[in-house]
Amino acid sequence: MCDFIILWGYISSELATDIIITVGEVKFHLHKFPLLSKSNSLQKLLSKANEENADEIQLDDFPGGPKAFEICAKFCYGMTVTLNAYNVVAARCAAEYLEMTEDIDRGNLIFKIEVFLTSSIFRSWKDSIIVLQTTKSLLPWAEDLKIVGRCIDSIASKTSVDPANITWSYTYNRKLSELDKIVEDKITPQEKIEPVPKDWWVEDICELDIDLYKRVMITVKSKGRMDGVVIGEALKIYAVRWLPDSVDALVSDAHAWRNKSLVETIVCLLPCDNGMGCSCSFLLKLLKVAILVEADESSRGQLMKSIGLKFHEASVKDLLIPARFPQNTKYDVDLVQDLLNLYMTNIKGSRDVVVEEKKDRANDESILGQRSLLNVGKLVDGYLGEIAHDPNLSLSSFVALSQSIPEFARPNHDGLYRAIDVYLKEHPSLTKSERKNICGLMDVKKLTVEASMHAAQNERLPLRVVVQVLYFEQVRAASNARALGNSPHNSTNTHVNGDEECAKSGGESCQSLDNQMCHMKIRDEQLQKNGKLNKKSSKNSRSGMQLLPSRSRRIFDKLWIVGKGQGENRSSETSGSSNSPTSVVPGDTKSSGSSLRHRRHSIS
Repeated sequence: MCDFIILWGYISSELATDIIITVGEVKFHLHKFPLLSKSNSLQKLLSKANEENADEIQLDDFPGGPKAFEICAKFCYGMTVTLNAYNVVAARCAAEYLEMTEDIDRGNLIFKIEVFLTSSIFRSWKDSIIVLQTTKSLLPWAEDLKIVGRCIDSIASKTSVDPANITWSYTYNRKLSELDKIVEDKITPQEKIEPVPKDWWVEDICELDIDLYKRVMITVKSKGRMDGVVIGEALKIYAVRWLPDSVDALVSDAHAWRNKSLVETIVCLLPCDNGMGCSCSFLLKLLKVAILVEADESSRGQLMKSIGLKFHEASVKDLLIPARFPQNTKYDVDLVQDLLNLYMTNIKGSRDVVVEEKKDRANDESILGQRSLLNVGKLVDGYLGEIAHDPNLSLSSFVALSQSIPEFARPNHDGLYRAIDVYLKEHPSLTKSERKNICGLMDVKKLTVEASMHAAQNERLPLRVVVQVLYFEQVRAASNARALGNSPHNSTNTHVNGDEECAKSGGESCQSLDNQMCHMKIRDEQLQKNGKLNKKSSKNSRSGMQLLPSRSRRIFDKLWIVGKGQGENRSSETSGSSNSPTSVVPGDTKSSGSSLRHRRHSIS
């Protein structure tokens, strides 16, 4: 307990105090007269103390504590009081407690504080945020006095101001502090400082507690003047600021409830465009956290719905969501399957993409839809390649995910071949029927030359698949030879065109499988010498096949003999037999999204 003595400025310091007011652990030795002239509440308390012959008053639950009471006491004594954004709320609540109104004395403390709030605090961006932060410890007083609501409205109104007129953001002003350096470098400010971005305000409000942040964002959205992309950026920055990096910190007993509340709040604040203002990468990271902290079903459902609308923007890394008990796989494949199903449902609900593709290729919307599905095809094949390493991944899950996309979304089967090869390697105990089943997903006609050469040497593939690969490589080589023979005077260009013609049967080519396959290409440069292409095509194709293992070479030799007799009719027959009864997706894995913790680029 400590004592605090305040003497009325107009009375000699020798005048003894006649009342003690205790606030918390502090005793204030005061005089009755100045207090009675300003506070209606103290008038009542002092009158009661006189009746009881008491010289001490205890103020319980005084808002703002001893510091706030000191401000009020000094004001009663006519002393100078300094108000700022950090103490004004406490002083306002204390003055309300003491009933320092205009009924007691004109120009009383409540009136003066209200003038200060209106003329200064609520006009200042930075001060409004600071004041809002201080209200947390002064509830419900600050709420009842509508200080919280007025601060929120002040902040929300300023966020919609034209960025060209912004001069008050204190995170943006950090850039303005470089002016001294600009002068030293003899560079004008106009050349050095960039315009204020649209999302100038998102970092400034990140220090707010989640409850206050939620109210600010709801008010910002309700005004209807903020772009959904900026709202999404604000939510991402807040999540980065407050969600811990490690899984252990996310699920720790000390912070699990807080993290759960934070995720659920961010989800409910997502833009009204079903999350289209947020990147798919951010939504997937948020979904990972929501699963870890066991957020409610509605939050997870809303996230999945938003992700399902822009699944084509995801990356393989984003989809590697750890599986939870009782799943025995490394990653949650069922969740990705559900997200993919949602995406395909959305696509089919808007239009029949297959019919649209054939009916009007010039239609911009159709082209956009095709591009999105091609991205999904690459994404699925890349994801299959990652999860194929998991020994606990069932064949049925692999097949189901592969078949979840339409055929034209996978014009090239190199990525699918990679994934199948990895699965066969990691699951050596597959039966002959199971190996046939998984290889049936792949159409060997849609493999590039590099992939075909790799497959021809792959001892893990069923013999039937190797036969198909070798046969179609023979057809490809023969097609090249014929094309070269038709234009002996432009053999180089003809060779290239012949390869392109054969490649059309397999769709778009993708990147090389691996460096190890580069030296396996058939060397057919010798076909171009002296214009004797047709005569040498057979010999050169055979010499290229010497690179194959003995099993594949023997098969190819037999196919070559038979193929020479039956020509393209045989090719057509085998081609039909190799059609896979499956679905489709492109081969290259989409590059992984940046971490949630990354350097932010403002939205201009």
